[in-house]
Amino acid sequence: MSSYIEIRNVVKSFGSNTVLKHINLDVNEGEMVTLLGPSGCGKSTLLRAIAGLNDVDEGSVFIDGRDVTHVDVRQRQVGMVFQSYALFPNMTAAQNVAFGLSIKKLPKEEIQQKVSAMIELVGLKGKENQRPSQLSGGQQQRVALARALVMEPKVLLLDEPLSALDAQIRQNLRVQIREIQQDMHITAIFVTHDQEEAMAISDRVCVMHGGVIAQEGAPETLYKQPKAEFVARFIGHYNVYEPAQAAGLLGIKPESGCKVVAIRPEAFTLEGGENKLRLDGRVVRSSMLGSVTRYQLDCGGVPVSLELLNHDTRHLSIGEDVAFYVNDKNVLRIHE
Repeated sequence: MSSYIEIRNVVKSFGSNTVLKHINLDVNEGEMVTLLGPSGCGKSTLLRAIAGLNDVDEGSVFIDGRDVTHVDVRQRQVGMVFQSYALFPNMTAAQNVAFGLSIKKLPKEEIQQKVSAMIELVGLKGKENQRPSQLSGGQQQRVALARALVMEPKVLLLDEPLSALDAQIRQNLRVQIREIQQDMHITAIFVTHDQEEAMAISDRVCVMHGGVIAQEGAPETLYKQPKAEFVARFIGHYNVYEPAQAAGLLGIKPESGCKVVAIRPEAFTLEGGENKLRLDGRVVRSSMLGSVTRYQLDCGGVPVSLELLNHDTRHLSIGEDVAFYVNDKNVLRIHE
């Protein structure tokens, strides 16, 4: 695979606020990369810089080997899907999808063929003649996706496209977006603040914080091996402790240069064994989360969150004193 999108040393400021700080990023052809982070971290600004909706103060943007840093947005061959569907209310679904093709003055028959194929691809067959007001939010976002894809863009950019939708619709649509992206082998960048969404949809995730990429990698790598304190705190509901606090909690020596110690809630078990560290605590709260229950324990004034699968372990009661364990290899020492 070759780098299809190349971001080189990109800087962007709004007044005295530097939103992007020398960003470098490569996206391979056919890859789905997600920019994940809290509000204000720079993820949407970076996406808009790639699209040409924001100019950049420094650095370069390349798409398919072409320097598009100063190229007009209409000449970049990118498709964009936003949180707001931005559909024309007086047009039908099919007319909205066809709009860009009509501007290009393609033959009417070709437009009809392309629109029909795209309507079917996004699962809207039978809804072609309905206006946006007659469609659900999920259906409207499908129209917006079809409108972007029908133009056959080199790159698909999605800026929080699911955040206005209900949870079940979000899950269904993100699966569909991923399937379409893979079937079409289109290069895509997806922006979200939702870590579950990022993990589910991406080949690679870039966690952004304060205008920089704090860490990038495959979803599983980011989840299991956070390299920076911010990433550990942002992804996976980690228990994060200062070294001295962790030493007291786990009975281990503080490691030189360690900034924080992080432990995933599901890394704890109720069974002891070799290489396992023992903790003692009192259950203060429990929350059923589908297949797991998350417990909050008080360990001598230090809060610990642990998650246990419901079907293969005993239920813990509020106020119960419990011994629990973690393998030392699952105690992550983070130095950044």
